[in-house]
Amino acid sequence: MQSSQDREPAPAVHDHGGGVRSLRVPIPDNPLGHTLVYVVDTDRGPVLIDTGWDDPASWDTLASGLTACGTSVTEIHGVVVTHHHPDHHGLSGRVREASGAWIAMHAADTAVVRRTRGARPERWFSYMTAKLAAAGAPEEHIAPLRAARPRALPGLSPALPDRDIAPGELLDLPGRRLRAIWTPGHTPGHVCLHLEEAHPAQLPGHGRLFSGDHLLPEITPHIGLYEDPDDTTVTDPLGDYLDSLERVGRLAPAEVLPAHQHAFPDAAARVRELLAHHEARLTDLLALLAEPLTPWQLAERMEWNRPWADIPHGSRTIAVSEAESHLRRLVKAGRAEAVPGSDPVTYTAVQ
Repeated sequence: MQSSQDREPAPAVHDHGGGVRSLRVPIPDNPLGHTLVYVVDTDRGPVLIDTGWDDPASWDTLASGLTACGTSVTEIHGVVVTHHHPDHHGLSGRVREASGAWIAMHAADTAVVRRTRGARPERWFSYMTAKLAAAGAPEEHIAPLRAARPRALPGLSPALPDRDIAPGELLDLPGRRLRAIWTPGHTPGHVCLHLEEAHPAQLPGHGRLFSGDHLLPEITPHIGLYEDPDDTTVTDPLGDYLDSLERVGRLAPAEVLPAHQHAFPDAAARVRELLAHHEARLTDLLALLAEPLTPWQLAERMEWNRPWADIPHGSRTIAVSEAESHLRRLVKAGRAEAVPGSDPVTYTAVQ
């Protein structure tokens, strides 16, 4: 994600009214700073929307925040996960162990969790090595992955959910109306959650939207590639994301409660900004593709929040994945094409 300007610190616990509160659970060594974990009161006890990063300090913050809300980890009835990333799903297993709570996630992200749990670390390193080589990454970038020793990596043992979230369903939250909206793009199984209840402050619009990472007030979520190494399907995550944005805009919620930064109104205006941002970026990339470029070369030339020379190794890998997702959108739209016979493959704009 692209970082934004720092805001004034907010309280660790915020009451949004109507039986909804948020906790600022820290993400270690990350410019985002924290994940907003939402506590939703139900007739059977509190339900969490996301849980935060699996880290001792994050766990302590979650536990103390729940105490400040007048409840505790042991009283949690369920966990609804917007998507599988470790800053959202990381503590779900610990919450379930402490409380017996169920965990719900969209099946597409559950498949990623299952695949992640079943893969050995060395398979991840070999997959990333081959993927980066195919994208035209230089040997000096790939070499650390070739030399890496298999080890436990963060997020490689995420909890398996107990329940699937079906798109359009009302979740089983007694006394609440929380509907799942499938919003793929940031991950294949990302969901937003529409609280179909009157806004407690009577703001105009239709309820409130827990938007996860799909819709954020000041930053754009990373849109990379999420693929099964054993599946040859060519995905279009950016296309999925743009379609999902328009779906959320049509909901017209009174307020958006995102997983990072702060709550905000007028989802439709933010959707328009993000659609315009991505269209402008695609247009800029077409100008770069006046000459054939590999995904790595394209990423080097794209505009990021800092110069390419200052982007660390891991973030460059993420940047290349984002460049590839934009390339796939251009190819699918007939605006760019692969150059026949190029190895590693290069792409050029369609004239």
